[in-house]
Amino acid sequence: MTQTPTPTANPWRFIEVQREGAVEWLTLARPEHFNSLNLGLTEELYHYFGSLPDRTDVRVVVLRGAGRHFCAGYDLDDVDQLTVSLDQGLRLQRQLSSVVLRMRRCPQPIVGLLHGAACGGGFALALGCDVRYAAPNTRMNVAMAKVGLTGCDMGISYFLPRAVGPAVAAELMYTGRFVKAERALRIGLVNDVVAEEQLTETAQELVQEMLAMSPAGLRLTKDGLALAQETSNLATVMALEDRGQTMCFAAFMPEGVAAFREKRAPNYGAGQ
Repeated sequence: MTQTPTPTANPWRFIEVQREGAVEWLTLARPEHFNSLNLGLTEELYHYFGSLPDRTDVRVVVLRGAGRHFCAGYDLDDVDQLTVSLDQGLRLQRQLSSVVLRMRRCPQPIVGLLHGAACGGGFALALGCDVRYAAPNTRMNVAMAKVGLTGCDMGISYFLPRAVGPAVAAELMYTGRFVKAERALRIGLVNDVVAEEQLTETAQELVQEMLAMSPAGLRLTKDGLALAQETSNLATVMALEDRGQTMCFAAFMPEGVAAFREKRAPNYGAGQ
C-alpha cells in the first residue's frame, strides 16, 4: 500500500518539505506560476540543497512540482532583476547555477518526478536529479534558447550530452525544441514514463530499494558515480572505488553478508 509522506511544519515560502522516515519530499510550491523560478524560490532551493551535506538524517530526496507543471522555467516577471547591472546579473545567475551544483554535490540521491512543463531552469533541475520519472504529459526544452540567451545554462551543456549524446544535445540546445515523454524515454533522458497518479508510488518503490543499501554505501556511491563521470582516468576512478569499499568493509559488510545469507533485510543502524 502506498504511504503518503507526512506533512511537517514548513518554514519555507516557495517550497514544501515533507518527511517520510529518512526521505524528504521536496515540492516546488508556486503552482499559480507553474513553479517558475523567481528570486525567492531560487534562494530557498539554494539553501535547502546547501544544507544536505551536513544532514545524515536524510538519505534520499524526491523532487516534484505542485499543480499542473513541474517547473516552467525562469519567471519572466523577474527578468528585470537580471538586467539591472552586470554585477547583479552575474550574482543571480551564479545562484541559479549553484542550485544544480549543490544538487550534484549533496550526498543524497535525488529522484525527480516530472509532469507537465519541465522547461528552461526546470529542465536544468530535472537534469540535476540522479533518476527521473516522467508522466506522459511531460514536455521539456532548453527554453533559454528561445529568449535571446545561449542554450548553455545551469549545467545543461554538461548533463544533456552525457544523457543523450552530443548530436541530440546539439539539436535541443540550438533550437529550444520540445521533447515529450515518449521520446525522452527512448533517448535515455528519463528512466521511465508512468501515469501521473503513479509517480509517487513509483518513486517510493525505488527509494525503498535505495534505503536497503548501507548509509555510507549509498552516499559514497553517489559521490563515486559523480566523480567517475568527471574524469576519464581509469586508475583515478578505481582508487576512489577502493576508498569507498574499504570504508564500508568493517562498518557494514558483516551485517550485509549475514542478512543476505539469512534472507532478511539488513539492519545497518544509524551509522553513517
